[in-house]
Amino acid sequence: MSVEILDGATIVHFLEDEEAFNSSVGNRFARLDTNNDGLLSYEEMLKELRSLRVFETHFGIDVVSDPNELARVYESLFTQFDHNLNGTIDLEEFKKETKQMMLAMADGMGFMPIQMVLEKDSILKKAVEREYNNVAA
Repeated sequence: MSVEILDGATIVHFLEDEEAFNSSVGNRFARLDTNNDGLLSYEEMLKELRSLRVFETHFGIDVVSDPNELARVYESLFTQFDHNLNGTIDLEEFKKETKQMMLAMADGMGFMPIQMVLEKDSILKKAVEREYNNVAA
């Protein structure tokens, strides 16, 4: 993990660089696809969602969450990615929804720089690295 400074423009520019975005999302998808069938099952996606611990912490402090509510949230998130509702997520669905989520994040951030703690291999970390590399070049 590292603390990075980014803004909405960092994300938007990353999304506009189709090669960088597609590579990053493709790599993330491949890591999640543990059975290598080219699709993400609910179980594969659930493992990722749980690892994020978004709903189990509040500003880094563990909180007690209702397991039934968590299950509904995770099912809802999976359905949001599963555009054709066939019970699996293919790479194109994953790319499209990831892009939509990142655009929403960029819109919410605006253009005021903020500090975020980012995981080493996260897509946001890749966006920051791309921006740093472009500035340095």
